[in-house]
Amino acid sequence: MTRAAESSTVSTREVESERNTGTDEKALANSWAVLALPVVMARQRLEPQAQTQAAAPRPQTWQATCCDACSAKTPPQEQRIDSPQSRQMKLRLNPIHGTQTSTGPLDKPAWMTWKTSVVDIPLGGGKGGVVCDPKTMSEGEKERLARAYVRAVSREIGITKDVPAPDVYTNGQIMAWMMDEYESIMQEHHPGVITGKPLALGGSKGRGDATARGGIYTTREAAQTYKIDLQNAPMAIQGFGNAGQYAALLGESILGLKLVAACDSQIGIYNPDGISAREIVDYKTKNGSLKGFKGGKEIPSSEVLEVECTVLFPSALENAINETNAGKVKCKISCELANGPTTPEGDAILEKNGVIVIPDYLANAGGVTVSYFEQCQNAQNFYWEEDEVQAKLDKKMTAAFKAVYEMSVAKKCNLRDAAYLVSIARVAEACKLRGWV
Repeated sequence: MTRAAESSTVSTREVESERNTGTDEKALANSWAVLALPVVMARQRLEPQAQTQAAAPRPQTWQATCCDACSAKTPPQEQRIDSPQSRQMKLRLNPIHGTQTSTGPLDKPAWMTWKTSVVDIPLGGGKGGVVCDPKTMSEGEKERLARAYVRAVSREIGITKDVPAPDVYTNGQIMAWMMDEYESIMQEHHPGVITGKPLALGGSKGRGDATARGGIYTTREAAQTYKIDLQNAPMAIQGFGNAGQYAALLGESILGLKLVAACDSQIGIYNPDGISAREIVDYKTKNGSLKGFKGGKEIPSSEVLEVECTVLFPSALENAINETNAGKVKCKISCELANGPTTPEGDAILEKNGVIVIPDYLANAGGVTVSYFEQCQNAQNFYWEEDEVQAKLDKKMTAAFKAVYEMSVAKKCNLRDAAYLVSIARVAEACKLRGWV
């Protein structure tokens, strides 16, 4: 277990001050040098564990605990990158998702580290989960899987260690089972050990739409900054899960955008005259798929990325925009609600074509931000009204976007590179204050 205690972070103003005094080049060099530090720390911890686990029998809690449709009999793979920005708590997202991607396991905790840093909340970063196909599992199987996962990692999580939150194919019910299992093991009440819980069990109002809402706030700021009119402007949404559905609803109600295309994993729907966000969300909720929706013509899911629009919300899985299709993307703003939806090759093409990309770990940081708010409310045993949660989220996301934009102007770089500069500088400053570098 690495050190975890109170730490300080660098505010945007302090970063600006360093630049004004002419010492920013040295500070940024130190920042980039620290980039590899969390990965090295993670490897130092994981490699001895891997050798030990190879010789040791599987934990008893993972023997015959779930179903043949998933790999729950195998201990879950999980990695945590400890950030010196973390004030005792680190957030691990737990996706129950049926496929593995080509992205290596160590970059996901790094994403979370930069995400919590860019919105300036006192958490580190981590990822964890179980490889299975939840679409083929009963509710009972999902419950047994969720509880078995917590039994396997119960010594690694806790309100001062590591706090899991929902991600792909997890929901409030699954997080409730996880919290209940942890409390059964500890024989104490610990609502703050899990976030994304139902309201009746200490969840936060405003958590359900937080990821999309944070993206909507950054899109608003980008449009104002780059002088783009969003009123009745077309938007397209690739991926129609939680984030995609709320992006449709909030894009329409808050920004005045007009939904012209949306897709799930099976089919896309296109209507240049506009699609009612409420109607298509209700249809998806009722039927589990967009197939058969009458509000537009069906198109292949992949073509939604190529629809001409003002705002595109990539809200599915990784690597959706790459070197083969990035040149066909015809939007002014791409707000990445998914993690890693654009490959480096695709990113370069979008930048060349003048597309403003709001990077994933800024655009979708609303979820982890409200998870942090949930932890705060659990610790206080005092809960906020939804408008207060939304106002605090708006303030955080707006400040984060402005810090990133100011860095992009100062360094003459795109928003993704600027977001890295802001995030890494904050983590690097905390490392220096601790005496690690």
